[in-house]
Amino acid sequence: MADFGRAAVPDLRQNVHSPIIGKLGSSVWFDYDNPITDQALIQTAEFVMGLHRREFIKHASLAGLASTTMPSLSPLDSFAADTKEALPIIDTHQHLWDLSKFQPPWLSGAPEILSKSYVTKDYLEATAGLNVVKAVYMEVDVAPEQQVEEAEHVISLSKSNDHPTVAAVISGRPNSEGFKAYITAFKDTPQVKGVRQVLHAPNAEQGLCLQKQFVASMQLLGELGMSFDLCMRPTELDDGAKLAKRCPDTRFVVDHCGNADPKAFMPSSGQEPSHTVDQWKRDLSKLAQRPNVICKISGIIARAPKGEWKSDILAPAINFCLDEFGPDRVVFGGDWPVCLLGASYRRWVDSLMEVINERNKVDQRKLLHDNAEAFYGIA
Repeated sequence: MADFGRAAVPDLRQNVHSPIIGKLGSSVWFDYDNPITDQALIQTAEFVMGLHRREFIKHASLAGLASTTMPSLSPLDSFAADTKEALPIIDTHQHLWDLSKFQPPWLSGAPEILSKSYVTKDYLEATAGLNVVKAVYMEVDVAPEQQVEEAEHVISLSKSNDHPTVAAVISGRPNSEGFKAYITAFKDTPQVKGVRQVLHAPNAEQGLCLQKQFVASMQLLGELGMSFDLCMRPTELDDGAKLAKRCPDTRFVVDHCGNADPKAFMPSSGQEPSHTVDQWKRDLSKLAQRPNVICKISGIIARAPKGEWKSDILAPAINFCLDEFGPDRVVFGGDWPVCLLGASYRRWVDSLMEVINERNKVDQRKLLHDNAEAFYGIA
């Protein structure tokens, strides 16, 4: 049985001996949770000086370094002072779409803010300064005939050091007879971590995920070591729990806090919520009882009520998810650019940090980074 207990999540802090934890192309990523000694600064300077000078100048702003005058190290000192408290983030829900390559059908009726291309350059701008060190691409519900092309495109991105994207959850139609041939073609592709089909789309009938072919496909994913993202109507979470029970060797990820609607938790929002609090809590708890299910803290920002709001309106749903699944079975997702329906990427991160501020730093880091690293095997 797939299980995600405390022992499955390593404490990576024990293995970090230098402030440098990785590179994106020629850009340097730093871990400032650990004190920076004089020796570490020397090691950092030697590492940076080894970069091609032209590439270093080109990418220095991404690393938070404003100058190439390395002997004084003053830009690095300044960067350390600004970011030493920032925890590293692995974004497990990164959307990208280049409309010159893909035309997801749902975008034809989407709000204007989503009806344009969003590529890596835009993602880097949206996440600048937030210490997002890696990202897992999430499929964007392309037309079935473009699924292979989308998968091949994101595999290419994940192989490149010029992108934060390191892995992908690809699109699929598990209820089709051709799904087995489709997904087994990627069984030896380490960048492909799982599959998703959006189950709240108009053409996805209630109970689809419990049909015989769908369940067989889920069991196949377990055999292949792949996961499935449950992105479903909040009123149908019980179906997700039943599916997870029938497929105990397959790992499932509940997207977007079970598509919780913040308005449901407000005394009066002036807008009709998409579910009741009691029903959502009851069914989400059933999912949390399944050891092969984790929860993604994401998406909720896109459903924030229109107008002015504060982070405390997100807190009831987020805290319930964190408490039900526990610190070892939750991961963070940016849901960018869909999050722009409610707020910027930065405001989403800032709001989440306000909600979890009272939780200990170890659990915060698990949510933002460590659990995702272990679940997807992307150390």
